[in-house]
Amino acid sequence: MARTPDPIPDQHGRRFVITGANGGLGEVVTRTLAARGATVIMACRDTKRGRDIADRLVGDISVAALDLADLSDIRRFARECGEFDVLINNAGLMNVPFARTADGFETQFGVNHLGHFALTGLLLDRIQDRIISLSSISHGWTKALPLDDLRFERRRYSRHAAYPESKLATLIFGRELQRRFRESGSPLRSYAVHPGVAPTGLVAKTQTPLDYVAEPFIRLVGQSRTAAAQSMLYAATAPDADPDIYWGPTKLFNTRGPVSACPSSALSQDRALWQQLWAASERATGVRFPASAVIGEN
Repeated sequence: MARTPDPIPDQHGRRFVITGANGGLGEVVTRTLAARGATVIMACRDTKRGRDIADRLVGDISVAALDLADLSDIRRFARECGEFDVLINNAGLMNVPFARTADGFETQFGVNHLGHFALTGLLLDRIQDRIISLSSISHGWTKALPLDDLRFERRRYSRHAAYPESKLATLIFGRELQRRFRESGSPLRSYAVHPGVAPTGLVAKTQTPLDYVAEPFIRLVGQSRTAAAQSMLYAATAPDADPDIYWGPTKLFNTRGPVSACPSSALSQDRALWQQLWAASERATGVRFPASAVIGEN
């Protein structure tokens, strides 16, 4: 039975890696965890901005370069990373113009899902506790996940289709990873969460006139960044948080409000699709998760 999250417990002695921590929800999560005593590594593409933020915060905070749009840089980061407790896969792009990552993937899917899939797999033997994957209520806006054309080589590109597909993949990844942990007897846990709607700056990067009106509209109907970060913080810190629950805001069509169990699309519950996405992600990234931590298909 889901319940409203409790206050964040003391985090002294715990280490967190947060992607995309140089703004938006990542900045809020960094500030909150550091204030509770955690050691926080801000994994950012824009390290200057990350250091500017870190300099304003109080606590044990460091900044590390990480470009999720480049598999070689993800591998470099993983080689340099020591042991830690929690990986928070927070970074993301939304509704951006068509572009490709360094490895040729459509950028939204490449960063939001494949980059985090590769990062998680490469760091898994260093993670002591859990992984948090940030999905979105938009995951339910797509009726298919075209695994045969993730690069948009045969389809006409639509930024408004690519983003929900990437967030559906994020949710499925979090669930399939948890299934594999459980089946293998691993003590690790995997959580999928969503933040609702908040003015994080994510929607103001579309390079369209929408950028001028989106943030003010979201401020009107959504919630604060602090409130939107609560699902990530709860899943990352609550000792008894249920990894089988999709945690997120529960009011006004799940856009705002207290954090508890949230519904997800029928497609996100298709276990055959979970394994198909996993296999496609391994092929795309060349990353296979350690056999000691997860098992393959039954």
